[in-house]
Amino acid sequence: MTTTQKTQKPIYNQYHHIMAISAWGFVIAFASFLFLYLGFKIDQYFGTAPNFMFGMFFLALFLTIGRLYQEAWQRRKDV
Repeated sequence: MTTTQKTQKPIYNQYHHIMAISAWGFVIAFASFLFLYLGFKIDQYFGTAPNFMFGMFFLALFLTIGRLYQEAWQRRKDV
């Protein structure tokens, strides 16, 4: 049983980075749609066509991609 655990650990380490990247893809997509929806609701309330909708959408993209870059840079330093 201990030999199985030792052989599976390097395999898990190989795929850990792929799982982290796919999780970030989900975060970017979810945050983009959430902020897009919130911007749409704010635009409906104030009567401003697509101003808040686009602003909130690009804000979500900027923040999530910036956070992804920050985490990737930190992982690069740790290795």
